[in-house]
Amino acid sequence: MPKIIECQLCPRACRLSEGQRGDCRVRIHLDGKLQTLVYGNPCSVHVDPIEKKPLFHVLPNTGSFSIATAGCNLHCKACQNWQISQRPPEETVNYDLPPEMVVSEALRLGAQSIAYTYSDPVIFYEYAYDTARLAHQKKLLNILHTAGYINEKPLLELCPYIDAANVDLKGITEEFYRDMSSATLAPVQKAIQIMQREGVWVELTNLVIPTWNDKEKDIRDLCRWVAKTLGPDVPVHFSRFWPQHQLKNLPPTPLETMDMARETAKREGLNYTYVGNVPGHPGNNTFCPVDNKLLIQRIGYQILENNIVDGKCRFCQTQIPGIWKI
Repeated sequence: MPKIIECQLCPRACRLSEGQRGDCRVRIHLDGKLQTLVYGNPCSVHVDPIEKKPLFHVLPNTGSFSIATAGCNLHCKACQNWQISQRPPEETVNYDLPPEMVVSEALRLGAQSIAYTYSDPVIFYEYAYDTARLAHQKKLLNILHTAGYINEKPLLELCPYIDAANVDLKGITEEFYRDMSSATLAPVQKAIQIMQREGVWVELTNLVIPTWNDKEKDIRDLCRWVAKTLGPDVPVHFSRFWPQHQLKNLPPTPLETMDMARETAKREGLNYTYVGNVPGHPGNNTFCPVDNKLLIQRIGYQILENNIVDGKCRFCQTQIPGIWKI
């Protein structure tokens, strides 16, 4: 019988014979071991505003050195980075950038954090883990933008080196996750709870897709889960869908739907709710939950005004949760 290896990284638990790749396209059974094909070989390298992750409660107006490799362990019909996430590494243009160079380049370019993003850092786990350890030694923050489809053990090993994460909570039903992403909801919810419990600052993003997850009940159920399970201070970013990948037949999310999502979140007691992909919308901004004063004014990723001083509202001294300095 040929040797079979079961990957323990994510809930898919791919069982691989010699030469076979996992569902993510980047983990392979070679010479009796499970190996990665993307270590030190990102296909996307940029310095982004940290607001692009999106993280609105972490080091506003700073740069985040952002890397991604090919591959992903989800297959979302609405993926905005499908050109890399749904490709194997031999079909992308890759760079030779080992962890030491990621850290040194981040420092050289004046970034205050490193973001593991664009595809999903779960599938370049070893690369992200080693880079994050080195980054902490140099006083850089580490940020995940992830779908959170990861098993408990590897996540617990990674959490000590991760400062903040934006997790895509794509929907609130198992049916939605199955049909949209070929995945399951429960492991994502568990991963979010683990990160918060382990001290990672967590923000959530929900892409609001017409006819898929845009009903008021969908939004309300998601917000109720956040409020009950994580608490009212976890920021939730409702992101406007634009036609792309396998859903080019759908229209952009109506602005009225985005307004409904934000207002529903407020009614359910969430203190920090945002609207993304709509520059100039009031939902780009941060408001104090006590006196409703404008704290951070944004247009897109640009900061126009910041009234958070030493982590507090300048006007009423309410503590605003987040990471405001290193």
